[in-house]
Amino acid sequence: MIKYDIIILSGGKGTRVKKFTKNKPKCLIDINGKPFLYHQLKYLKKNNLKNVILSVGYLSEMVEEYVKKNIDFINVKIISDGKKLLGTGGAIIKSINYMKKNFYVMYGDSYFDFNIKKLKQNNNRSIMAIYKNENKYDRSNIEIVDNDIIHYYKSKTNNELLYIDYGVSYLNKAFFKGVKKDSKFDLSVLFDKISRRNLLKGYVVKKRFYEIGSYHGIKELINYLK
Repeated sequence: MIKYDIIILSGGKGTRVKKFTKNKPKCLIDINGKPFLYHQLKYLKKNNLKNVILSVGYLSEMVEEYVKKNIDFINVKIISDGKKLLGTGGAIIKSINYMKKNFYVMYGDSYFDFNIKKLKQNNNRSIMAIYKNENKYDRSNIEIVDNDIIHYYKSKTNNELLYIDYGVSYLNKAFFKGVKKDSKFDLSVLFDKISRRNLLKGYVVKKRFYEIGSYHGIKELINYLK
């Protein structure tokens, strides 16, 4: 059985950009003539990641049809949440048996352009790409507490937090030990919990990230990719 390098979490409804997602999933929003998903997969191909799990939920049949008809440059396995959306954490649990011992997790609305394999430097330790955001692009939620050990805050509001989750992490399967199959939960809850035990490291990326979770973000990405 193929073991997969990365999972892209693309199951959400995209309610913050409902003008675009009323009749299509967020990953198929048009960005300069191609669906956003196409740009993500091209980025992974450029970084020599060959086997991708695409976790889908909302309007999943549209994603499946697009991939089947248009994506032939990278190996994509689609796994659907089913009738009940499982959240970002539950989606990973559903796919965990297909993943390598250490694997990347990428948000389905994030776009960036850095050498993703830099995250593998910490071997079996789980590591999150972070960016010195200073609340510029969204609310900062990361604190560097000791060298490269980080604390992740799901809901804490603190203007002293300087860093933000970049949109991709490199995780060890042990990160999910003890989580029940078919659980519905948000990955950020697990990040918060694990980081309090000093088990999560941060890798600072200098380049900013882009996202399609907001109308402004979509506009910025269109301009960046022109």
